[in-house]
Amino acid sequence: MKMEHEKIRNLHPCFNAGNNKGRMHLPVSPACNIRCKFCSRVVGGDADEIRPGVAQTLVAPEEAADYVRKALRVFPDITVVGIAGPGDTLATDHAFRAFSNIRARFPELIHCMSTNGLLLPRKIDEVVNADVSTLTVTVNAVDPAILARINGGIVLDGVYLDGAEGAFTLIQNQLEGIRLASRAGIIVKVNTVLIPRINGRHIGTIARAVAKRGASIFNIIPLIPQHLLADERAPGCVEIDASRGKAEQYLPVFRHCQHCRADAIGMIGGPDYGGRVYQKRMEDTFSHG
Repeated sequence: MKMEHEKIRNLHPCFNAGNNKGRMHLPVSPACNIRCKFCSRVVGGDADEIRPGVAQTLVAPEEAADYVRKALRVFPDITVVGIAGPGDTLATDHAFRAFSNIRARFPELIHCMSTNGLLLPRKIDEVVNADVSTLTVTVNAVDPAILARINGGIVLDGVYLDGAEGAFTLIQNQLEGIRLASRAGIIVKVNTVLIPRINGRHIGTIARAVAKRGASIFNIIPLIPQHLLADERAPGCVEIDASRGKAEQYLPVFRHCQHCRADAIGMIGGPDYGGRVYQKRMEDTFSHG
């Protein structure tokens, strides 16, 4: 497994910034089961809006391999197919159906997935069976009182849980899901949205908790003030660096990552080919996260 992990890291642009490889995000997951106060999901809309949760179109799982084929024609150096939204990848079965469709035609590509982790413990076998090699889990706090200020609630088995109860359930599932994924041999990256006045002093605690469960790398994403957290401020460079330093006491820190869309295609720092592949948007640059 060590050599396999090394190979995956070398081929994955998110784990090796200098490898000149690309990745493709497939926007196949339409729904979400938690209510982050900073998140405003958009399908369509402004083609120049660069942030998570945004895509110009939704792709049907059965069409996934066709879009991969188009992407490889435009940018042959894609090594990773990732699904990061615009909803949560585990809230529906769309991501698993898409990966099955892709695997049959492009078995050489690495499968990557991002999730909020709410359903990760109960769906870990499906994640493994989908040949997911790298998994990103967004963990914004491991203290329910702090998370309740960031997440409005969760929907689990048709029941809406808010406040500390919802936050506690989400945290427990995230940490257990990370443990199970790591034990299954999956490389786990943790994303944390840095909100200075809410979780700014909590970053080290998060990093310690997820490292204990087997996470391999930590990524800090600066808040984009919007939606219910529109009045919060984005962190400055000094705050981001300080938070990375706290996290780095427990885990390697991912430093070349910024916000990205759920339909981005290309090499980090290079042109975004999503407009040519999805035939919706035509911007020439993108940020990655």
